[in-house]
Amino acid sequence: MPWGAGLSIVELTVAPLSIPLREPFVIASGRMDATRAALVRATLEDEGGRRATVRGAPLGQSADLTRLLAEALPTSAVARAGVESAILDAAARLRGVPLWRTLGGTDAPPLITDITLSISDPDRMAVAALRHARTGFTCFKVKVGRDWRADCASLRAVAAAVPGARFRLDANAAFSAAEALALLDTALADGLTIECYEQPCAADDLTGMAEVTARAPVPVVADESFRGPADLDRLLAARAAGAVNLKLTKLGGPLAALALGRRARAEGLGLMAGAMVETRVGLLAMAHVVAALGGVDWVDLDTAFLLAEDPFTGGWQVDGPQIRLTDGAGLGVEVR
Repeated sequence: MPWGAGLSIVELTVAPLSIPLREPFVIASGRMDATRAALVRATLEDEGGRRATVRGAPLGQSADLTRLLAEALPTSAVARAGVESAILDAAARLRGVPLWRTLGGTDAPPLITDITLSISDPDRMAVAALRHARTGFTCFKVKVGRDWRADCASLRAVAAAVPGARFRLDANAAFSAAEALALLDTALADGLTIECYEQPCAADDLTGMAEVTARAPVPVVADESFRGPADLDRLLAARAAGAVNLKLTKLGGPLAALALGRRARAEGLGLMAGAMVETRVGLLAMAHVVAALGGVDWVDLDTAFLLAEDPFTGGWQVDGPQIRLTDGAGLGVEVR
């Protein structure tokens, strides 16, 4: 039976959701001090009249929902992601099963996430890394891209503070190919363990991305260069990445992320599961997609741990970097 058979959308509400970060989140292209999000609630009704929290819209299968949201919200992938996640959550709650199961998953093993270190001076980054290491984190996603030589100093400081640390570099599209490779070559010469290199060059610089991909001994992950099916075609044609970063807010929701993840994997690309600066709800939605995919190569679902407060409860059990989804229906999460 299609996941949405017999369901209708009864009501949809949206409310602002802004939560301060413990520390400023600084990347090559800017700074954030709080989440910029919205909490979407969807109410569905089944044929028996049961409800689970746009009017009258019937749903039969995933294609129906995708078409409906594309017509209603054609210009905003972020809005589609929020609305679609809420609707899928409500549909799974009506069925009484976790969302990952309605998406076709067969199991939900624990996920091990990295933790992000935003751009700062080397001493502050080392202190932050040590603090996270004391709670079990050994893999750090390090934001780079303002000055590759300064980035090298920060990486050395973190490595000295946390012996055995593993690194995932993320330049947020800030480098030329030459700068990106200079940083990578230096870090590897320093003996650092680099797992992957995310978006070293500008989103439209596929020539630079391809050069780094061809020369780097670690996978290059496309993020800003990957926002939908057409981008995947371009990346493949240019051989401009060895992997892609799946994010609900740029791809338009769980169904698109799931489909693109399956297609990218079939084309031989690796997968990263990421997010913007999101709360527990957004990370849970992505984690359920990961379970439906049967896992990914790199998990980067950490931003809820960087917030000053958490207005939600349930949905996961967290032990340091380990995230275990609960057996609750839908996302299993509730507002405190």
